[in-house]
Amino acid sequence: MFHKILIANRGEIAVRIIGTCKRMGIKTVAVYSEADFRSPYVELADESAFIGAAPARESFLDQEKIVEMALKHGCGAVHPGYGFLSENPDFARMVHNAGLVFIGPPVSAITALGDKMASKELAIRAGIPVVPGHSTPMCDLESVVGIAERVGFPLLLKPAAGGGGRGMRVVASEEELPAALEACREETRKSFGDDRIFMERYITKPRHVEIQILADDYGNVIHLGERECSIQRRYQKVIEETPSVAVSHELRSKMGDVACVLAKAARYVNAGTVEFIVDQDQNFYFLEMNTRLQVEHPVTELVTDLDLVEHQIKIAAGERLALRQEDVCFKGWAIEARICAEDPYRGFLPTTGMITRYAEPRGKHIRVDSGIAAGSLITIYYDSLLAKVVVWGKHREEAVANLVRALNGYHIEGLTTNVDFCNAIVNHPAFIRGDLSTDFIDEHFVDGESKEPPAVEHMHCMVIAACLVFHTRRALVKRSLKPMSPLVGGTPAPQRIHDYVVRVNATVFKAQLDGDQGGRRWIVTVDDKPYEVLTPEFEYYRRRLNLKINGQSHMFRLQYQDHHIKAFFCGILGIFEVYTPREWELNRFMLADKKVVPENVLKCPMPGLITAICVDKDAYVRRGQELVRMESMKMESGVASPCDGQVEKILVQPGQAVETDEVLMTFKL
Repeated sequence: MFHKILIANRGEIAVRIIGTCKRMGIKTVAVYSEADFRSPYVELADESAFIGAAPARESFLDQEKIVEMALKHGCGAVHPGYGFLSENPDFARMVHNAGLVFIGPPVSAITALGDKMASKELAIRAGIPVVPGHSTPMCDLESVVGIAERVGFPLLLKPAAGGGGRGMRVVASEEELPAALEACREETRKSFGDDRIFMERYITKPRHVEIQILADDYGNVIHLGERECSIQRRYQKVIEETPSVAVSHELRSKMGDVACVLAKAARYVNAGTVEFIVDQDQNFYFLEMNTRLQVEHPVTELVTDLDLVEHQIKIAAGERLALRQEDVCFKGWAIEARICAEDPYRGFLPTTGMITRYAEPRGKHIRVDSGIAAGSLITIYYDSLLAKVVVWGKHREEAVANLVRALNGYHIEGLTTNVDFCNAIVNHPAFIRGDLSTDFIDEHFVDGESKEPPAVEHMHCMVIAACLVFHTRRALVKRSLKPMSPLVGGTPAPQRIHDYVVRVNATVFKAQLDGDQGGRRWIVTVDDKPYEVLTPEFEYYRRRLNLKINGQSHMFRLQYQDHHIKAFFCGILGIFEVYTPREWELNRFMLADKKVVPENVLKCPMPGLITAICVDKDAYVRRGQELVRMESMKMESGVASPCDGQVEKILVQPGQAVETDEVLMTFKL
């Protein structure tokens, strides 16, 4: 077994691998850039090595520096994690040539399967069903149009190299093809240094189902069941679960056998994932094979009681698989939510900043794989993934309830994240029914908001939380300011019944609190519906509140300002205004806010790096036209014009770093 391993990755990935290594008695070396010198993973590792500036190409993608540090620190192996260089055959070869062990598949397997076109040809030769399409690189636009006509619209453009959904584009018609092809090539060139593109038929409303496999150096290959990964945005996964509601025992066995056949055909060794799409008739098609451990591997670990990183390390050390296929047992249900630094209400644009407050959810069957803490600085240089919240339940209903409870209690302040968006997904009736496809988010959400109205029960719970906190805070202030009566030697007897009016958006609720002042048991009536509520010992400021409502525990995240209480619960964000009936009558006559007049400027939607200016000074532009392209967190995005007008000034240039709300252009309207 290895004495020491260098981890060629960062964040929650490095933390995850370090945890297994500590349990196995293996020392670890963490590599870090200028942006990561205070990251938790650096402190958790036994040793650390500085590898360069913040941009990935100057640090985590510097293959020579990483291998040099592994040798300098006396490592026997390198674990690439699941990103950066994990699927790079040149890096694996360099590690081997340095006399180190690469904890992953052999170079030949990475080469054969890491290239999507080559892996598709291998699958065809192995008799595995694939999506109809064109699997050789496409050159000039004229030939691309001809190929598209044969494949048929809608179609999907995909990069031959890389993964994670980068560079993929759905094309609905011939008119969209030129712009989509150029954007696809540009993004994949920047992400993977390879602009080869191929084409597939786009299957509408498919499920994305993948099979986890393990293979050793002695020809033994097993599968560990499937993961449902259909909930995606920009072809990147958001929610994953195992098992899948759509996969029967027979289909699981068939897909698992096919995955093992492909692994054997590629002479694959170590952990890997074979990805399929499943249509509405339960036909499945090979999509690609990821020659690394997947971000979503914890759900498989929870239902199999296996540590996949431990198996990776043992296989790389030359050990045989200790399991046969018949030894693999599945129990219960597991679901994972990826927590990312992004704003779902602004097109999932990446966000940056310092985490000012941080508290992870805790409880039975809740696991958080995180690489952040209070004080962590989230920059533009790396992927937006912050953490993963993973839960287990005896069945799907229990697992969903556990995930909702965990997300309700996940507290991150300092930057916008998708915690509540993930919570809105798992609370959606379609998700609860298991009615999933890769179109789920587009079908059920608009600008991050669910098309379904919030459940009345959830809104009542939020009203209860807002009223109790408002009432308790106000009572504490009154008690602290009111002197004792000189006549009776104390304060007046507390009032038992308290009436409030609560407004959130355009909805008004009437609430009544019935309980002892300072007591913990209340009857709270919301719009004539009574609830029994048990509160904790209140503090003057409480950002997380756990209430037991009708015997069921609920966690709320809260922020306060005067009459306004911002509450987060079950994926719902609401700003609740709480008033006494008298205050409410006075408030109704307050003047409404004036509407803001749009500015004649183009503002930057996120921190990042300008990569291209798409128009010239004095050009006439239309609302929605792409004017600037920028890169942030390994993703390239366009910035659209907010108005119709003429470009007056261009205030930025390619290569320039910009911040959120910085003015990029001005217009003559």
